[in-house]
Amino acid sequence: MLVRPNWFVSAIMLAAISAGCTSTSTSNTARTAKEQMLLSNAVDQSLDKVDFAPLYNQRVFLEEKYLECIDKNYVVGSLRHRILRAGGIIAPTAEDADVVMEVRSGGVGTDTSEAYLGTPELVLPGMLTLPEVRFVERKTQRGFSKLGIVTFDAKSRQVLGDGGMSLAQSDDNNWYAAGLGPFQNGSLKGEVSKAQMIPPGTYRRQLPTQVAFETRGDEVPGQIRYASEQKQKE
Repeated sequence: MLVRPNWFVSAIMLAAISAGCTSTSTSNTARTAKEQMLLSNAVDQSLDKVDFAPLYNQRVFLEEKYLECIDKNYVVGSLRHRILRAGGIIAPTAEDADVVMEVRSGGVGTDTSEAYLGTPELVLPGMLTLPEVRFVERKTQRGFSKLGIVTFDAKSRQVLGDGGMSLAQSDDNNWYAAGLGPFQNGSLKGEVSKAQMIPPGTYRRQLPTQVAFETRGDEVPGQIRYASEQKQKE
Protein backbone atom coordinates (compact mmCIF):
# COMPACT_ATOMS: atom_id res chain seq x y z
CA MET A 1 0.00 0.00 0.00
CA LEU A 2 1.37 3.36 -1.03
CA VAL A 3 1.12 6.05 1.57
CA ARG A 4 1.41 9.63 0.32
CA PRO A 5 3.19 12.14 2.52
CA ASN A 6 1.07 14.52 4.58
CA TRP A 7 2.52 17.54 2.82
CA PHE A 8 1.32 16.23 -0.56
CA VAL A 9 -2.25 15.81 0.71
CA SER A 10 -2.14 19.25 2.29
CA ALA A 11 -1.00 20.81 -1.00
CA ILE A 12 -3.90 19.22 -2.88
CA MET A 13 -6.40 20.46 -0.31
CA LEU A 14 -4.93 23.98 -0.39
CA ALA A 15 -5.10 24.06 -4.19
CA ALA A 16 -8.73 22.94 -4.14
CA ILE A 17 -9.68 25.60 -1.61
CA SER A 18 -7.81 28.46 -3.30
CA ALA A 19 -8.81 27.70 -6.91
CA GLY A 20 -10.63 30.55 -8.65
CA CYS A 21 -10.85 32.68 -11.77
CA THR A 22 -10.48 36.32 -12.77
CA SER A 23 -12.80 38.44 -14.91
CA THR A 24 -12.56 41.98 -16.24
CA SER A 25 -15.49 44.34 -15.81
CA THR A 26 -16.23 46.96 -18.47
CA SER A 27 -18.95 49.57 -18.83
CA ASN A 28 -20.18 52.03 -21.44
CA THR A 29 -21.58 55.53 -21.19
CA ALA A 30 -25.33 56.04 -21.56
CA ARG A 31 -24.74 57.48 -25.04
CA THR A 32 -22.11 56.04 -27.33
CA ALA A 33 -19.06 58.11 -28.22
CA LYS A 34 -19.93 57.68 -31.89
CA GLU A 35 -23.38 59.23 -31.43
CA GLN A 36 -21.96 62.18 -29.53
CA MET A 37 -19.24 62.75 -32.14
CA LEU A 38 -21.71 62.52 -35.01
CA LEU A 39 -23.79 65.27 -33.41
CA SER A 40 -20.84 67.50 -32.51
CA ASN A 41 -19.40 67.12 -36.03
CA ALA A 42 -22.76 68.05 -37.55
CA VAL A 43 -22.96 71.12 -35.28
CA ASP A 44 -19.41 72.16 -36.20
CA GLN A 45 -20.14 71.79 -39.91
CA SER A 46 -23.34 73.83 -39.65
CA LEU A 47 -21.55 76.65 -37.81
CA ASP A 48 -18.74 76.59 -40.40
CA LYS A 49 -21.31 78.05 -42.80
CA VAL A 50 -21.88 81.12 -40.61
CA ASP A 51 -19.75 84.26 -41.06
CA PHE A 52 -19.06 85.71 -37.62
CA ALA A 53 -16.69 88.42 -38.92
CA PRO A 54 -19.28 91.28 -38.62
CA LEU A 55 -19.24 90.75 -34.83
CA TYR A 56 -15.68 92.04 -34.54
CA ASN A 57 -15.32 94.46 -31.61
CA GLN A 58 -19.04 94.13 -30.83
CA ARG A 59 -20.46 93.23 -27.43
CA VAL A 60 -22.66 90.23 -28.16
CA PHE A 61 -25.33 88.72 -25.94
CA LEU A 62 -26.13 85.14 -26.91
CA GLU A 63 -29.84 84.48 -26.38
CA GLU A 64 -30.33 80.72 -25.97
CA LYS A 65 -33.89 80.48 -24.60
CA TYR A 66 -35.19 79.38 -28.01
CA LEU A 67 -32.60 76.61 -28.30
CA GLU A 68 -34.05 73.26 -27.22
CA CYS A 69 -32.02 70.27 -28.36
CA ILE A 70 -29.74 67.50 -27.21
CA ASP A 71 -26.14 68.61 -26.57
CA LYS A 72 -27.34 72.20 -26.07
CA ASN A 73 -24.27 73.06 -24.03
CA TYR A 74 -22.00 72.08 -26.91
CA VAL A 75 -23.97 74.25 -29.35
CA VAL A 76 -23.87 77.24 -27.00
CA GLY A 77 -20.18 76.75 -26.21
CA SER A 78 -19.32 76.48 -29.89
CA LEU A 79 -21.19 79.70 -30.67
CA ARG A 80 -19.41 81.54 -27.85
CA HIS A 81 -16.06 80.25 -29.08
CA ARG A 82 -16.69 81.44 -32.62
CA ILE A 83 -17.90 84.84 -31.47
CA LEU A 84 -14.73 85.29 -29.42
CA ARG A 85 -12.55 84.00 -32.25
CA ALA A 86 -14.09 86.60 -34.59
CA GLY A 87 -13.10 89.37 -32.16
CA GLY A 88 -16.46 89.77 -30.48
CA ILE A 89 -17.01 90.33 -26.76
CA ILE A 90 -19.46 88.17 -24.82
CA ALA A 91 -21.91 90.39 -22.94
CA PRO A 92 -23.50 89.03 -19.73
CA THR A 93 -26.92 90.59 -20.42
CA ALA A 94 -28.81 92.07 -23.34
CA GLU A 95 -28.65 95.50 -21.65
CA ASP A 96 -24.84 95.39 -21.75
CA ALA A 97 -24.70 94.31 -25.40
CA ASP A 98 -24.45 96.05 -28.75
CA VAL A 99 -25.80 93.02 -30.59
CA VAL A 100 -28.16 90.24 -29.55
CA MET A 101 -27.78 86.87 -31.27
CA GLU A 102 -30.73 84.49 -31.05
CA VAL A 103 -30.18 80.84 -31.85
CA ARG A 104 -32.81 78.12 -32.30
CA SER A 105 -32.79 74.46 -33.22
CA GLY A 106 -34.57 73.00 -36.21
CA GLY A 107 -33.30 69.52 -35.40
CA VAL A 108 -30.20 68.10 -33.74
CA GLY A 109 -30.19 64.31 -33.59
CA THR A 110 -29.20 60.99 -35.14
CA ASP A 111 -30.84 58.20 -37.09
CA THR A 112 -29.79 54.77 -38.31
CA SER A 113 -30.44 52.82 -41.51
CA GLU A 114 -29.50 49.35 -42.75
CA ALA A 115 -29.31 47.85 -46.25
CA TYR A 116 -28.07 44.53 -47.54
CA LEU A 117 -27.64 42.44 -50.67
CA GLY A 118 -28.70 38.83 -50.24
CA THR A 119 -31.72 36.61 -49.75
CA PRO A 120 -34.41 37.03 -47.09
CA GLU A 121 -35.58 34.26 -44.80
CA LEU A 122 -37.85 31.86 -46.71
CA VAL A 123 -40.43 29.48 -45.22
CA LEU A 124 -41.02 26.51 -47.53
CA PRO A 125 -43.79 23.90 -47.43
CA GLY A 126 -43.18 21.14 -44.94
CA MET A 127 -42.00 23.51 -42.14
CA LEU A 128 -38.66 23.95 -43.88
CA THR A 129 -37.07 27.36 -43.33
CA LEU A 130 -34.15 28.78 -45.27
CA PRO A 131 -32.20 31.32 -43.20
CA GLU A 132 -31.51 34.86 -44.27
CA VAL A 133 -28.20 35.26 -46.11
CA ARG A 134 -26.45 38.63 -46.38
CA PHE A 135 -23.62 38.80 -48.89
CA VAL A 136 -23.01 42.54 -48.49
CA GLU A 137 -24.41 44.69 -45.67
CA ARG A 138 -24.20 48.36 -44.81
CA LYS A 139 -25.15 49.96 -41.48
CA THR A 140 -25.23 53.75 -41.45
CA GLN A 141 -25.68 56.19 -38.59
CA ARG A 142 -26.15 59.88 -39.38
CA GLY A 143 -26.02 63.02 -37.29
CA PHE A 144 -28.00 66.12 -38.29
CA SER A 145 -27.79 69.72 -37.16
CA LYS A 146 -30.15 72.48 -38.30
CA LEU A 147 -29.58 75.75 -36.46
CA GLY A 148 -31.34 79.05 -37.02
CA ILE A 149 -29.47 82.26 -36.16
CA VAL A 150 -30.52 85.90 -36.27
CA THR A 151 -28.87 89.05 -34.88
CA PHE A 152 -30.35 92.43 -34.06
CA ASP A 153 -29.29 95.73 -32.52
CA ALA A 154 -29.64 95.53 -28.74
CA LYS A 155 -30.82 99.16 -28.46
CA SER A 156 -32.97 99.77 -31.54
CA ARG A 157 -34.06 96.12 -31.90
CA GLN A 158 -33.50 96.40 -35.65
CA VAL A 159 -32.51 93.17 -37.38
CA LEU A 160 -28.95 93.05 -38.67
CA GLY A 161 -29.15 91.17 -41.96
CA ASP A 162 -31.46 88.32 -42.81
CA GLY A 163 -29.95 85.68 -40.55
CA GLY A 164 -30.86 82.21 -41.73
CA MET A 165 -30.80 78.46 -41.23
CA SER A 166 -27.65 76.37 -41.38
CA LEU A 167 -28.01 72.64 -42.05
CA ALA A 168 -25.30 69.98 -42.00
CA GLN A 169 -24.98 66.20 -41.79
CA SER A 170 -22.27 63.81 -40.63
CA ASP A 171 -22.31 60.07 -41.22
CA ASP A 172 -20.60 56.83 -40.27
CA ASN A 173 -20.87 53.82 -42.60
CA ASN A 174 -19.99 50.26 -41.60
CA TRP A 175 -19.73 47.70 -44.43
CA TYR A 176 -19.72 43.92 -44.07
CA ALA A 177 -18.93 41.46 -46.88
CA ALA A 178 -19.23 37.68 -46.57
CA GLY A 179 -19.05 37.93 -42.79
CA LEU A 180 -15.97 40.17 -42.81
CA GLY A 181 -15.94 43.71 -41.45
CA PRO A 182 -16.69 46.30 -40.49
CA PHE A 183 -15.05 48.37 -43.22
CA GLN A 184 -15.67 51.99 -42.28
CA ASN A 185 -16.03 55.20 -44.24
CA GLY A 186 -17.94 58.46 -43.91
CA SER A 187 -17.36 61.98 -42.65
CA LEU A 188 -16.83 60.84 -39.03
CA LYS A 189 -13.95 58.56 -39.98
CA GLY A 190 -12.46 61.39 -42.03
CA GLU A 191 -12.69 63.82 -39.12
CA VAL A 192 -11.05 61.34 -36.71
CA SER A 193 -8.25 60.54 -39.17
CA LYS A 194 -7.63 64.23 -39.77
CA ALA A 195 -7.49 64.94 -36.03
CA GLN A 196 -4.98 62.14 -35.49
CA MET A 197 -2.59 63.52 -38.08
CA ILE A 198 0.13 65.82 -36.78
CA PRO A 199 1.97 67.80 -39.48
CA PRO A 200 5.78 67.45 -39.37
CA GLY A 201 7.42 70.05 -37.17
CA THR A 202 4.22 70.84 -35.29
CA TYR A 203 4.87 71.66 -31.64
CA ARG A 204 2.41 70.18 -29.20
CA ARG A 205 2.16 72.13 -25.99
CA GLN A 206 1.26 69.60 -23.33
CA LEU A 207 -0.19 70.47 -19.95
CA PRO A 208 2.25 70.25 -17.02
CA THR A 209 1.85 67.49 -14.45
CA GLN A 210 1.66 70.05 -11.63
CA VAL A 211 -0.69 73.01 -11.31
CA ALA A 212 0.86 76.48 -11.09
CA PHE A 213 -0.41 80.05 -11.41
CA GLU A 214 1.32 83.35 -12.07
CA THR A 215 0.71 86.40 -9.88
CA ARG A 216 -1.16 89.44 -11.22
CA GLY A 217 0.61 92.52 -12.52
CA ASP A 218 0.31 94.41 -9.21
CA GLU A 219 2.42 91.77 -7.47
CA VAL A 220 5.91 90.52 -8.13
CA PRO A 221 6.22 89.88 -11.90
CA GLY A 222 7.07 86.33 -12.81
CA GLN A 223 6.43 85.00 -9.33
CA ILE A 224 4.97 81.48 -9.50
CA ARG A 225 2.77 80.07 -6.79
CA TYR A 226 1.40 76.51 -6.82
CA ALA A 227 -2.26 75.94 -6.18
CA SER A 228 -1.46 73.97 -3.02
CA GLU A 229 0.52 76.82 -1.47
CA GLN A 230 -0.98 79.51 0.74
CA LYS A 231 -0.52 83.13 -0.22
CA GLN A 232 1.93 84.79 2.11
CA LYS A 233 0.73 88.08 3.57
CA GLU A 234 3.17 90.66 4.85
